[in-house]
Amino acid sequence: MAQRSGQEDPERYLFVDRAVVYNPAQQADWTAKKLVWVPSERHGFEAASIREERGDEVVVELAENGKKAMVNKDDIQKMNPPKFSKVEDMAELTCLNEASVLHNLKDRYYSGLIYTYSGLFCVVINPYKNLPIYSENIIEMYRGKKRHEMPPHIYAISESAYRCMLQDREDQSILCTGESGAGKTENTKKVIQYLAYVASSHKGRKDHNIPPESPKAVKLQGELERQLLQANPILESFGNAKTVKNDNSSRFGKFIRINFDVTGYIVGANIETYLLEKSRAIRQAKDERTFHIFYQLLAGAGEHLKSDLLLEGFNSYRFLCNGNIPIPGQQDKDNFQETMEAMRIMSFSHDEILAMLKVVSSVLQFGNISFKKERNTDQASMPENTAAQKLCHLLGMNVMEFTRAILSPRIKVGRDYVQKAQTKEQADFAVEALAKATYERLFRWLVHRINKALDRTKRQGASFIGILDIAGFEIFQLNSFEQLCINYTNEKLQQLFNHTMFILEQEEYQREGIEWNFIDFGLDLQPCIDLIERPANPPGVLALLDEECWFPKATDKTFVDKLMQEQGTHTKFQKPRQLKDKADFCIIHYAGRVDYKADEWLMKNMDPLNDNVATLLHQSTDKFVAELWKDVDRIVGLDQVAGMNETTFGATYKTKKGMFRTVGQLYKESLTKLMATLRNTNPNFVRCIIPNHEKRAGKLDPHLVLDQLRCNGVLEGIRICRQGFPNRIVFQEFRQRYEILTPNAIPKGFMDGKQACERMIRALELDANLYRIGQSKIFFRTGVLAHLEEERDLKITDIIIYFQSVCRGYIARKAFAKKQQQLSALKVLQRNCAAYLKLRHWQWWRLFTKVKPLLQVTRQEEEMQAKEEELIKVKERQSKVENELVEMERKHQQLLEEKNILAEQLQAETELFAEAEEIRARLVAKKQELEEILHDLESRVEEEEERNQALTDEKKKMQSHIQDLEEQLDEEEAARQKLQLEKVTAEAKIKKMEEDILLLEDQNSKFLKEKKLLEDRVGEMTSQLAEEEEKAKTLGKMKNKQEMMMVDLEERLKKEEKTRQELEKAKRKLDSETTDLADQIAELQAQIDELKIQLAKKEEELQATLARSDEELAQKNNALRQVRELQAQLAELQEDLESERASRNKAEKHKRDLSEELEALKTELEDTLDTTAAQQELRTKREQEVAELKKAIDEEAKNHEAMIQEMRQRHSTALEELSEQLEQAKRFKGNLEKNKQTLESDNRELSSELKGLQQAKAESEHKRKKLESQFQEIMGRVTEGDRVKTELADRTHKLQTELDNVSTLLEDAEKKGIKLAKDAASLESQLQDTQELLQEETRQKLNLSSRIRQLDEEKNTLLEQQEEEEEARKNLEKQLATLQAQLLESRKKLEDDVGALEGLEEVKRKLQKDMECTSQRLEEKAMAFDKMEKTKNRLQQELDDLMVDLDHQRQIVSNLEKKQKKFDQMLAEEKTISARYAEERDKAEAEAREKDTKALSMARALEEALDAKEELERLNKQLRTEMEDLMSSKDDVGKNVHELEKSKRTLEQQVEEMRTQLEELEDELQATEDAKLRLEVNMQAMKAQFERDLQAKDEQGEEKRRQLVKQVREMEAELEDERKQRALAVAAKKKLEMDLKDLEAQIEAANKGRDEAIKQLRKLQAQMKDYQRELEEARASRDEIFAQSKENEKKLKGLEAEILQLQEDLAASERARRHAEQERDELADEITNSASGKSALLDEKRRLEVRITQLEEELEEEQSGMELLNDRFRKTSMQVDTLNTELAAERSAAQKSENARQQLERQNKELKAKLQELEGTVKSKFKASIAALEAKITQLEEQMEQEAKERAAANKIVRRTEKKLKEVFMQVEDERRHADQYKEQMEKANSRMKQLKRQLEEAEEEATRANASRRKLQRELDDATEASEGLSREVNSLKNRLRRGGPVAFPSGRSGRRQLQMEGDVSDDDADSRASDHNETPAAQAD
Repeated sequence: MAQRSGQEDPERYLFVDRAVVYNPAQQADWTAKKLVWVPSERHGFEAASIREERGDEVVVELAENGKKAMVNKDDIQKMNPPKFSKVEDMAELTCLNEASVLHNLKDRYYSGLIYTYSGLFCVVINPYKNLPIYSENIIEMYRGKKRHEMPPHIYAISESAYRCMLQDREDQSILCTGESGAGKTENTKKVIQYLAYVASSHKGRKDHNIPPESPKAVKLQGELERQLLQANPILESFGNAKTVKNDNSSRFGKFIRINFDVTGYIVGANIETYLLEKSRAIRQAKDERTFHIFYQLLAGAGEHLKSDLLLEGFNSYRFLCNGNIPIPGQQDKDNFQETMEAMRIMSFSHDEILAMLKVVSSVLQFGNISFKKERNTDQASMPENTAAQKLCHLLGMNVMEFTRAILSPRIKVGRDYVQKAQTKEQADFAVEALAKATYERLFRWLVHRINKALDRTKRQGASFIGILDIAGFEIFQLNSFEQLCINYTNEKLQQLFNHTMFILEQEEYQREGIEWNFIDFGLDLQPCIDLIERPANPPGVLALLDEECWFPKATDKTFVDKLMQEQGTHTKFQKPRQLKDKADFCIIHYAGRVDYKADEWLMKNMDPLNDNVATLLHQSTDKFVAELWKDVDRIVGLDQVAGMNETTFGATYKTKKGMFRTVGQLYKESLTKLMATLRNTNPNFVRCIIPNHEKRAGKLDPHLVLDQLRCNGVLEGIRICRQGFPNRIVFQEFRQRYEILTPNAIPKGFMDGKQACERMIRALELDANLYRIGQSKIFFRTGVLAHLEEERDLKITDIIIYFQSVCRGYIARKAFAKKQQQLSALKVLQRNCAAYLKLRHWQWWRLFTKVKPLLQVTRQEEEMQAKEEELIKVKERQSKVENELVEMERKHQQLLEEKNILAEQLQAETELFAEAEEIRARLVAKKQELEEILHDLESRVEEEEERNQALTDEKKKMQSHIQDLEEQLDEEEAARQKLQLEKVTAEAKIKKMEEDILLLEDQNSKFLKEKKLLEDRVGEMTSQLAEEEEKAKTLGKMKNKQEMMMVDLEERLKKEEKTRQELEKAKRKLDSETTDLADQIAELQAQIDELKIQLAKKEEELQATLARSDEELAQKNNALRQVRELQAQLAELQEDLESERASRNKAEKHKRDLSEELEALKTELEDTLDTTAAQQELRTKREQEVAELKKAIDEEAKNHEAMIQEMRQRHSTALEELSEQLEQAKRFKGNLEKNKQTLESDNRELSSELKGLQQAKAESEHKRKKLESQFQEIMGRVTEGDRVKTELADRTHKLQTELDNVSTLLEDAEKKGIKLAKDAASLESQLQDTQELLQEETRQKLNLSSRIRQLDEEKNTLLEQQEEEEEARKNLEKQLATLQAQLLESRKKLEDDVGALEGLEEVKRKLQKDMECTSQRLEEKAMAFDKMEKTKNRLQQELDDLMVDLDHQRQIVSNLEKKQKKFDQMLAEEKTISARYAEERDKAEAEAREKDTKALSMARALEEALDAKEELERLNKQLRTEMEDLMSSKDDVGKNVHELEKSKRTLEQQVEEMRTQLEELEDELQATEDAKLRLEVNMQAMKAQFERDLQAKDEQGEEKRRQLVKQVREMEAELEDERKQRALAVAAKKKLEMDLKDLEAQIEAANKGRDEAIKQLRKLQAQMKDYQRELEEARASRDEIFAQSKENEKKLKGLEAEILQLQEDLAASERARRHAEQERDELADEITNSASGKSALLDEKRRLEVRITQLEEELEEEQSGMELLNDRFRKTSMQVDTLNTELAAERSAAQKSENARQQLERQNKELKAKLQELEGTVKSKFKASIAALEAKITQLEEQMEQEAKERAAANKIVRRTEKKLKEVFMQVEDERRHADQYKEQMEKANSRMKQLKRQLEEAEEEATRANASRRKLQRELDDATEASEGLSREVNSLKNRLRRGGPVAFPSGRSGRRQLQMEGDVSDDDADSRASDHNETPAAQAD
């Protein structure tokens, strides 16, 4: 949109051609057809006329092609009358809707009119080319003009703001918003350019004849405007960058404030910036650049400067991700020189420029610092410090200190500092954060320096104009914290617009006195704004984000959870529609629904830095760097991150001195100031629109523009307009225009306009709600004026018809009367002539004729003429005198006006003096008020301090009291629990003692049998122990657990040895009892035998599962090998297909060339039919050859398509085989998982039995004494069993519900697929366009390729799952080894266990009774499980969290394997200590929260004080400006200047005092924060000491009890618990197996339905391929027509060149026209001479006309009938053949249309452009289709050979035709002399051919629309099939997870698969980045 000095007329880009707009024909057409707008996919909206109404639907006929369509009534939008076409202000439209707004903008844009008003808006559409409408002449054109006097322009907006500022003394603002690349920055430049030109001080003085104060002042003032213009290049260099959408995109928002004095001259400027995208300095997306200054510096710096700044090449810097990407049309070297020149103009010193460039170079050097992870630890190291040395040299730091600060910074712990080693990730993050912060501080300093240069304190401004250039509303796929800030800003701006717009609108309603309820439309946006910015009750998004930054363990997830909890019920807040990993929450803005992803929001809000390096930068030897980092005390340090582990940086930060300000707070404050400034101004809105993403001029994407209109609030403003009365018209105009509708309503005579309008309204019988009558205007709702216009047009039409009839009658009567008069006159003439013939020979008559001239009477006429001439001269002299008198009076009047002006100026000066006195008095009063406010604030601060001290004392007391209460509560709770347990156990003991004894006796007998079986099993397992131990060494994941078990077993072994000695002593006593126990031992041996048999079965099952796993591995490897082979074959076939396609394209190109030449020769031969018979013979031969060529080409195409079809079928079969193989692999995997679960359960049972036996042996003597404690433990286990049962039931219920949902979805998908198949079959008959079919096939091929990619991804997942299964199998083997070792040891110990079995029998009986009771309870609980569906989502999330925690624990185990042996003995103690620490930490967190809330309240109070301070500063600034105005107004007010300066100084002193007081308050608040931290540390230390003492006492007290009781309880409890779990697990396993069978049956049914849908899809694809072949045939015929038209055009050009050579003697401008006329005359003569030729030509013409009418009838029949596609293509091919044969005869059609020829030439050019576009699209589609087909073709070598043979035959035919062509060329040269005669004939034939082509294209467009509807249905079918496939995959994954027995995370699995599907079309880089994000997220959650 830049200015250019072209010679184009600028007015054509500004003014509308009203002659085209006010077209009566268009008005009549609009009235007759009832035109409306209907939705269109391609154009957004299309014009159509209503034909019929059918209930809620309407039949419309499209205006473009006459096609009829059925549209819903709600989708129809009214069309405005043609008089509103290209209207300059869209608020004048009678029908305000999206379609009308879009149509108006489109028409204006295509006409070169880029500016359009929309009420208060000025909408600008980027033209993507230079327009000559920004020159100084245009500025002069708009200067001083009102807005409605000139067409829309940015200059008109600027002029309006400037004039309103001068006249109303009110500050103005111009708000430019829009997307990147829409032209915001350019329009901002134009505003500054206009204001600098109009308000230039030296120009203004020259123009107004005001002498300057001094030459120096003039120079200074002129320099100010120059500096204002030069500030923009500097900001663009440092703040703009190249993006994908825009080569010069502003990556920051800015508010430029231009100050003016009282007379309207520029006196200074100020720039404020917002949201610099500082992350661009370290990384950029693909094909994008960082800020321009980096490239300008590297390209434009000289050798000396490069050596000083240590610069290198573009590719040497890591932060320049994409290297050197040039910008088209720009040179970075030249731009660097321009930037340096602009800095010199802005008075930058050389040292400042050099220091800035050093900082820029240092930012690049930050990226070259590389870190490396040390070998044995996670600590980072710097292997090479070359980049660090360069960096420290540029920034003035010590290298060693910098390295130490990065790698091991000092951290404050309590009052001491310690050094903490950093990991590689932490060091990289710290360096990037420092680079971003350095560049941001440089940019802030640069803006401050520019403001300092533009500040003119000597000429303080009286008012200002602010220009806001900020990003518009943004809705991306993933929106982050920056988008929230931008959208929050646009919400506030839109609220300002709504408020401003309808404040003005409703004020006019009030002025006119109409009935209107005041509506504040700004409140519509208030809920969304409150959701973002509300501080409390409930807190908004920003407040919650700031609050989370205060808490120690806060993360992004906790922030989202808290936001869901606080704002979950808000009307503008929703949960995301996308999956969990895509978005976290949604906000409904005015422009649409936006999904936000809260990744790293806490970090972005805190913006942490390494404060050690920041301190070094603050202490830098470079003064410039030290100045940049002067506020180092206010940053957030990385060392203050609470809870930061080794891998992540956490998301919670503590404050430094409690005074840090978050990014959200700072931005909110700056936005509040900006909105306060804008509210105090009169806003002017400019909305910039980007028309397309291709940066093409003259192209407008309707859907893109509609989205921007919604985001920019234009359509929102229209929505508000509809609620009011946007159309208004004054009484006189309304009466004048519409009185014709009410002819008798107004009586004759005078009547007031309001009364007349009221009478007219009553006569029109309008609804009272549709209008309001004001004082001077009448207001209407939208659409009413359009209705009145229709009625008026109909009335005028009737009147005109009546008037025409009257006029025709009058003319006929007048002609008749004239004929009568002529008849009577003829009679008089005849009579006079007869009389003269009689008198001419009479002598007296002769005498009379001679005497008459001698009489005096004849001279009187001459005298009269002389007198009249004199009178005329006298009158001329009198007029001159009168003119002079008028001129003198005018000058006198002008002098009087100047006198009055001077008097008014004098009066104004006196009034200003009086106002100054009043202002001084008000200042004194305000000073007193401020002093009172200051005293109040001081008293409030003292009260707050006292209150704070009291609160701290109360807090200490409450803490001590709370600790005492907690201790008492714990003791009472323990006592209560003990009593309750004793009560329960006593009751159970009394009721079930006898039953337990019987059960235990039975169990004892069983145990004896089990013992024998276990002994045999132990003997067998010893042989395998050595091999299994070797395998167990390689497995590391279960190592920690096994080592812990080994330690426990060793301890137990020692205890067992001790007990064994005691048992040997007791054995002698038990010898007498062995006889009684012999029978029991026999029973136990029988049980052991049974256990051996079961164990042998389990071993066999294990071997079978291992064999099946091996078979599955083999099958999987085979499948993978086949997939690789298929991929290799596909790659080879792709290469073959490329070569084949290239050769085929060459052959087709050659064929087209030959066909073009043949057609050309054919036309020439047909022209010469009447001359020679030899030409006729040649023509017939050529036609035969062409027919043969066509047949050969058609056969070749058919063969090729048949081969492609075979390839597709083969590929589809291969895909089906692969899918079947994958399904088989999944089934094998499920079987393996089942076997694995059974083995794990058996292993657990064996281990539990071994443990139980060992425990029973040691503790058999103490059973009777400890029965009560045993029952307590049993009851606890029962509750745990209940919990396990509930969890299993919940899981099964969840699975069942999920499967039901899946089945319903599959059924819906099948129904939808059947319905869509029917619709597709019904629409297949309407396919007409070959290009759309090619697009459809391309899309299908792309879908198939995406399916292949999905299969590959599934294959990768299966491989990963297989690896996991192998690892699990290894773990099982290791567990088996450990169990065998345990069995070996237990076999040695079981010999001594016989004596203890009696007690076990008794315990067993009791436990069996307990089990029966518990089973009853469990059944009762199972009945209540159905009520637990409400906890479904919570449990699912807990399962996901547990999975993440499990992964994290596994990582920790792998990292701590080396250190685990040292800490095994201390593990139990550490667990107890950690539990206590957790309790302490919870208490500390609660206390910290209380303290934080208090600190936040104090911070809020401080913020209120700061706001009050800012308000005082603002008042002070206003007073200062008023004082400056008074000082600069007149010299006679100079006496009061000193007094005003004194008052200003006193006010400034008061402000400084208030500032010092506020700083003291801040220090006091900091002191309270430090005291809080000290209290927390002391409290933690005291708690730790107390817990240590309590632990020591507990250990001493429980040592004896632990030794005596622990083993008995644990062993027996574990024994019984394991048995219970075994029974439960067996039952659950059976139930799960039944559920799995049901699931498999449902899945098989779903798969069958999917296969049927796929078969139907394949049938449709086969049908479409058949249609495609036929369409290609039609396309070939159409291409021949195009080629023939091109050849005719070529010949036409050659003939015109020859005509020019033959007619050199004629003028160039008239030569073609005169020659055509001569030829026309000659041809006419020849036609008259040759009657026979003429008759033949006439006959031929009639025949052609008959044929043309037949063709038109056929076209109409095809349009209305829409027959089957095959018949349609045959008819079109027949039409093309007939057209080819009749081309020669069309040359003799017409000869007299030069103007028509010119018009047809223009149409031909347009058709050429369309044809090129179509060819381009077809080429791109062919490329896409080739790329998709390459993956499906398997056998093309034979086809290549066959086509090679056909090409050889074609070459032979070509050589023959070339020979014939040479002969024909010889004949053509003989016929050149006849070319002039045939020129006009050829032109007419071409015109006729173009008309026929146009008709064909219209038919093709109809086919495209039908194809669009069919494609839409096809897409829905594809989506349904893809959804069914995704569901089947989810069901398979569910099966796999159920078989593994792991937690089922159904929604997360679906999200993962959907992510895979959605990333199928994304680039590799995006996929990698998303994968890395996905991998980092769980790690962060785990921490």
